[in-house]
Amino acid sequence: MKNPSSETAALILHQQDARGVVRLTLNQPQNFNALSTEMIAALQASLDAVADDETVRVVVIAAAGKAFCPGHNLKDMAANPSEAYFQQLFKQCSKMMLSIAKLPVPVIARVQGIATAAGCQLAAQCDLAVCSPQARFATSGIHYGLFCSTPSVPLTRNIAPKQAMQMLITGEFIDAETALRYGLVNSVAADDSEAALDAEVEKLIAQIINKPRIALAMGKELVLRQQGLSLEAAYSLAGQTMAANMMDAAALEGVLAFTEKRQPSWKS
Repeated sequence: MKNPSSETAALILHQQDARGVVRLTLNQPQNFNALSTEMIAALQASLDAVADDETVRVVVIAAAGKAFCPGHNLKDMAANPSEAYFQQLFKQCSKMMLSIAKLPVPVIARVQGIATAAGCQLAAQCDLAVCSPQARFATSGIHYGLFCSTPSVPLTRNIAPKQAMQMLITGEFIDAETALRYGLVNSVAADDSEAALDAEVEKLIAQIINKPRIALAMGKELVLRQQGLSLEAAYSLAGQTMAANMMDAAALEGVLAFTEKRQPSWKS
């Protein structure tokens, strides 16, 4: 991975282990890791570096301190009351969210404390999410006269329409167990400790890390592209993807191993 700038490194902590697991930690606990323009830019730079690094297998997006992310910095927004500023801010944030979707590796959100508005959006945009028992989620912009339009995009692609709309029009919090029931998170840690949350994240990593990178990349791209297509077009694209996937050495080895009743031997 490319070395991040000192400014980026201060806002986003980078860790990568020998397995290729990258942990990107939002590092402004004093303001609960709000998505300022600087924080978004730093996270964008980190995601771009990950996208260019073929040794990366899994990305975990975490946060320092008591909270995951409260969304955009409302003080910054209040200090810049111009449509041009708001257009640029939301364009910048949407580009960053799309970068998560387009990464060729699974991305896991590690959530503690609150994840509200664009912070809830960030958790929802990740492919997978794990949270602590005390985590809470909300699209709370409506309390301030602002419908959470951009957070609604991944939210409505994660949970059922009625539940999503209730979150969006009331702005009320849901707790960790409700988030699990809705499908916003994959699992809830055993307790509120950092160790328990890390252990829950590690369970997902262990289930992913030995899978062929190319198959995961092709599958993730398919899931993104087929959303919004007609049933016929989605099946057509899926069939093309599976055929291309089958021609990869990892898939051919996997099928051969199955027929020979042994574990596959993959190089990546």
